Amino acid sequence: MVLTHVSTATIAAVVREYEGVKRKQAIGEMVRAVRIESSGVLASFGEDAAVIEHGEEALLLAADGIWSRLMEADPYWAGYCAVLVNIHDIAAMGGRPLAMVDVFSISDTNIQKKVISGMHDASLQFGVPIVGGHLHPDTPYSVIDVAILGCAPRDAVIYSDTAREGDVVIVAVDLNGRVHPSCALNWDSVTMKTPDEVRNQIRVLEGLARDHLVSAGKDISNPGVIGTLGMLLEVSGKGASIELDRIPMPDMTAHGMTFEQWVRIYPGMGFVLTAAPGSVPEICRRFHDVKMTACVVGEVNRSRTLQIVLGDQKSQVFDFDKHGIMRLFSDDGS
Repeated sequence: MVLTHVSTATIAAVVREYEGVKRKQAIGEMVRAVRIESSGVLASFGEDAAVIEHGEEALLLAADGIWSRLMEADPYWAGYCAVLVNIHDIAAMGGRPLAMVDVFSISDTNIQKKVISGMHDASLQFGVPIVGGHLHPDTPYSVIDVAILGCAPRDAVIYSDTAREGDVVIVAVDLNGRVHPSCALNWDSVTMKTPDEVRNQIRVLEGLARDHLVSAGKDISNPGVIGTLGMLLEVSGKGASIELDRIPMPDMTAHGMTFEQWVRIYPGMGFVLTAAPGSVPEICRRFHDVKMTACVVGEVNRSRTLQIVLGDQKSQVFDFDKHGIMRLFSDDGS
């Protein structure tokens, strides 16, 4: 798609100042306060899920909460997304989601019914059961948090911190969807799909991991496509340059969207991956087979910065040596 009247400087500022990115900055300080070393934990903070040694397999453990704004706007969609985002965290690691538990704080029974309905429908659609949790029925606010357990072969896990210099950056998104009517920064490509369609999409990552076709990956989450790539590069200690007009995007006019909106949006099904150039045709074919669009958007380098390019325009979005997104590392790199 040709991007007209788009400024790289404007897009860089929009991404940096987006609340979905800025709210990640508190993670680093908290991690340094609670982290302890454990020989059985193969990976933890900075990944979409913790990786825990379990014989020939690895257990994948993750948790996610839903932004209160979404709960206020659409409780059903908030419940659905509480399940969706956790399943994506396991899928992004190349894993198979097994089961979920929830912590539900709510006193409004009308909101409670809508949230539970959304959770139930997503659980049924993706085939991942909710098996327990905890309820706070007397709180003055409404919050839903979900934790998920998954598994993967120990030698077939996709990590976030293993991008390599010279890798290409691939963005894979299901463009067959809509801007969600309750939230302008949510792209719904899932509620209208059959169980087989969405399950086949998340299984693509399992196959890519098993066949060692990608070097690193993350699901596109609240920070949007550029912010999510920034998080991957930050933990990998790398940089990248990407071309904005290569990012997969729907017909903006048909959906009444701007490009600034698209780069901040949470896609219903989307991943950022890095891979050797020779793996690109097979990776793109597998996503195409499940009706997702996968495109090479740039290349990983050693700069520890993220640059965006459009024609003869070029702007820096992040300098990870100066201002990390999650700030997982202290000034001395520890």
